[in-house]
Amino acid sequence: MRIYPAVDIYDGKCVRLKEGKLEKMEMFYENPVDAAKMWEEKGAKALHIIDLNGAFDGKMGNHAAVEKIIRSVKIPVQVGGGLRNVKDIKKAFDTGAARVIIGTAAVLDEELLETGLKEYTGKMVVSIDAKDGNVAINGWVNVSEFSAYNFANKIVGKGFRNIVYTDISKDGSMSGPNFDGIEKMCNVEGARIIASGGITSINDIIAIKEAGAEGAIIGKALYAGILKLEDAIKAAED
Repeated sequence: MRIYPAVDIYDGKCVRLKEGKLEKMEMFYENPVDAAKMWEEKGAKALHIIDLNGAFDGKMGNHAAVEKIIRSVKIPVQVGGGLRNVKDIKKAFDTGAARVIIGTAAVLDEELLETGLKEYTGKMVVSIDAKDGNVAINGWVNVSEFSAYNFANKIVGKGFRNIVYTDISKDGSMSGPNFDGIEKMCNVEGARIIASGGITSINDIIAIKEAGAEGAIIGKALYAGILKLEDAIKAAED
């Protein structure tokens, strides 16, 4: 299983949110490049970067910062946040993103799903952000009528495999992940799940791995020093 340190960017700075709420934002680095390089030096084999301005506003707001990170590290970077049309997705790939994450776009625009699959097979990741079991959209502000589990089955049926699953209530809470939700998503036939939200301990990582996830995104616990990246990687790879 692969560990992805999270680098969330808002107004050009590296921050963390709690439960996806801007009013619960905490800044950790003035320059997100410093965070990215630090995680690479500590052994990260990939990074998870989210443009929070893009996620909330629907258009990329930190493209320059994302580009600087990609140029500053040698490890693969997956990028998301505000990528809701083919032009922006192409721009992210042209910048050097190894994989591109789409969320709201996948829920609202089936044509975009089809185009992304056709043009970027294997490099597209669908982010399923869940609240009370349903998919949340538009920067987690609105909850749709789509069941997260049913939506996962739907997109896998269309040919997508890579899914980031986040329980919003757990994100940044350091209260432990939603293991039931993760296990349910891992049972979607053909899905490759990257789990996110509330991962705080080595035991969390082991349980997520045993559930069948192929990756885990960790943010607050790493930045707060509660979990060491080296230990997380070891637990994931053992």
